[in-house]
Amino acid sequence: MANNKRRHALKMMLALGGGALLSGCDRLSRSDRFVRLLNTAEPLNEKLQRALTGSALAREYTTADISPVFRPNGETDPQNSAYRQLAANQFADYRLEVGGRVQAPQRLTLADIRALPARTQITRHDCVEGWSAIGQWTGARLAALLDLVQPMGDANYVVFRCADLWGRSQEPYYESIDLEEARHPQTLLAYELNGAPLPIANGAPLRLRVERQLGYKMAKYIMAIELVNSFAHIGGGRGGYWEDRGYAWYAGI
Repeated sequence: MANNKRRHALKMMLALGGGALLSGCDRLSRSDRFVRLLNTAEPLNEKLQRALTGSALAREYTTADISPVFRPNGETDPQNSAYRQLAANQFADYRLEVGGRVQAPQRLTLADIRALPARTQITRHDCVEGWSAIGQWTGARLAALLDLVQPMGDANYVVFRCADLWGRSQEPYYESIDLEEARHPQTLLAYELNGAPLPIANGAPLRLRVERQLGYKMAKYIMAIELVNSFAHIGGGRGGYWEDRGYAWYAGI
């Protein structure tokens, strides 16, 4: 048990690039030497994790294990005007735009998303800040959405564009995963937490659950999804808001 905890802590430190918390990541991400070291280690970490886990499922728990409170992570109440208007109307006007390298782009209501093949799972969320929580998630399988939009042959990554704005420049949050992780049976577009509609603090109306990776990969407030062959032209070119600041793109646990 102690060895498992130490290995888990080490993985979180690697994903953080040495253990900086969300509130302190900028200091490490400004170090060129540190970022070069992280870039060197990341591909090896990804290959090792994939070799060890394959398509294995993340551990699932029972209802008795559910945390009394599922602590929100990151942004908890986006203030951009478009999101505020959607929230004021209980997301009745929400539309998920899905496009990019797909043959059948979609514009989906929440009812459309709920009509897709779904899954309910009780899993543990491991945050880079050092806390964990267990919750029951219900959502559309991302694989089912991919089947609907029919990715083109050169599509390699799924990019999630979000409503929350970060930093002094108020950059829109974004995140990405590859198609292998997107098609994993536990990768969901979650719209319920613990049997109730997803709260705003936890990412309403729709958030990503990618259960075999750390919490910062699980984008909240998803407004659009884009399939791309490369994310080099998006943001800082590293595949996510925190990745652009030095975090590992692959955050397997």
